Amino acid sequence: MASQDWVDKDFYATLGVSKDASESDIKKAYRKLARKYHPDQNPGDETAEKKFKDITEANAVLSDPEQRQQYDAIRAMGSGARFTGGPAGGTGAGGAGTSGAGFEDIFGGLFNRGASGGFSRGGAQGPDFSDLFGGFGNYSPPRQKGADRKAETSISFGGMVRGTTVQLRAADGEITEVKIPAGIKDGQTVRARGKGQPGSGGRGDLLVTVHVTSHPYFVRDERHPENVRVRVPISVDEAILGATVEVPTLDSSVKVKVPAGSSSGKILRLKKRGIKTKKTEGDLLVELEIAVPDQPNDEVKAAAEAYAQATQGNNPRAGLAQKASL
Repeated sequence: MASQDWVDKDFYATLGVSKDASESDIKKAYRKLARKYHPDQNPGDETAEKKFKDITEANAVLSDPEQRQQYDAIRAMGSGARFTGGPAGGTGAGGAGTSGAGFEDIFGGLFNRGASGGFSRGGAQGPDFSDLFGGFGNYSPPRQKGADRKAETSISFGGMVRGTTVQLRAADGEITEVKIPAGIKDGQTVRARGKGQPGSGGRGDLLVTVHVTSHPYFVRDERHPENVRVRVPISVDEAILGATVEVPTLDSSVKVKVPAGSSSGKILRLKKRGIKTKKTEGDLLVELEIAVPDQPNDEVKAAAEAYAQATQGNNPRAGLAQKASL
């Protein structure tokens, strides 16, 4: 729904796009700015918080074709445009001294039926709509549900794991809370019923596209998003002899037994330690990665030489050339 303050706001400049930007360009610009100014990334920064609200408002309008069309029309009329006011040349909005006119002035001619023009007052004959509806004076148009609204938001990886609630600000200033379920995928849409535009048959829905920020340690499995992958470094002796190591999980940490003779890339599966949703409970996939000292001292070098001597004749690359043949 159009808002008076649209006249004074340049949503295109807010998102840093041109007026003929495509829907894809607007989406990319919003995602980039949302990640930069998201409150989770700027705790306590009021300037960043205001910037995030502004870009969210701009995206809410420009990503909706209907609202964007209304916005462009209002902006095209200039600062003289108002949503209410008297006829051109009067003292109301759009009157003398302004280059624009109120909506009553612009559309008033559509309903003129007498020499005086405009709507009749004081009990006089009003506009006749019988021709407009094919002569059916008692015609009652069907009650229609309001249009859906669209929005985008970004949440942290932890918010995705636990589920969270976000607050979205509409173009008219209305604040709407939307619950994001645990385990939501990056780019997935949440439908908040009854949070869209109002209509004679009730409000439409709010469709929120959710983006999940990446985590430096936990990574979702591409084929099975309920599973989470982690890489855990182990030493050479732990790989050869076996060991028990501590591994951080999504909610705590657990001790994991590393089998003797483990190589880099070996996967250990921890059941039910992944992402939990209403329908599934994923696993934690621990990938072992053998780590060696960056600057080995003489003792380490001597031990490595002794290991090489003890494993002489054991070629870890045996058969590799055959596997690589085309």
